[in-house]
Amino acid sequence: MKLVFATHNENKVKEVKSLLPKNFKILSLNDIGCFDEIPETSKTVEGNAQLKVAYVKTNFGLDCFADDTGLEVPALNNEPGVYSARYAGPNKNASDNINKLLNNLQHITNRDACFKTVIALAVSSQTRLFTGICKGTILSEKKGKLGFGYDPIFQPNGFQETFAEMSLEQKSEIGHRGKAVRLLIDYLSKT
Repeated sequence: MKLVFATHNENKVKEVKSLLPKNFKILSLNDIGCFDEIPETSKTVEGNAQLKVAYVKTNFGLDCFADDTGLEVPALNNEPGVYSARYAGPNKNASDNINKLLNNLQHITNRDACFKTVIALAVSSQTRLFTGICKGTILSEKKGKLGFGYDPIFQPNGFQETFAEMSLEQKSEIGHRGKAVRLLIDYLSKT
């Protein structure tokens, strides 16, 4: 089965490809010649994922899926949430985003957090949603060199390592995106 993953983020493509069976061929937006930055104007991760698949279906007519992920910190009214990638500004700078989050948590003792990924799948004329959640804690300093985004400061519950200290396989096994992708695979294998 061939599907477009509506993203320009090669880290996400690599992570998802590692989870999918070999009979899936995944194309990124770059692979189909889409170099546009698809507007993410929804106030929810669910809405943004749906906007991305609608864009690909409308402009390219291809079956596709898209994800949107937010890091939610209850002590900060679930910030950064849907604005996680642009938390510190429109440049999507991971280091700046981390620094802003750590600064905002400076005097807060409750550092509980969760990553939430929603995948929207658009096949034929139907769209379905799949959600993965990983709960954890925000550390006060970065640990690890792997992963991307907030991975160096996110320590999943039950683990001593951050996502940035875990192999791709381990992160995918317990992480939010891996959980959502497994639900997607389960659905596709039954259709």
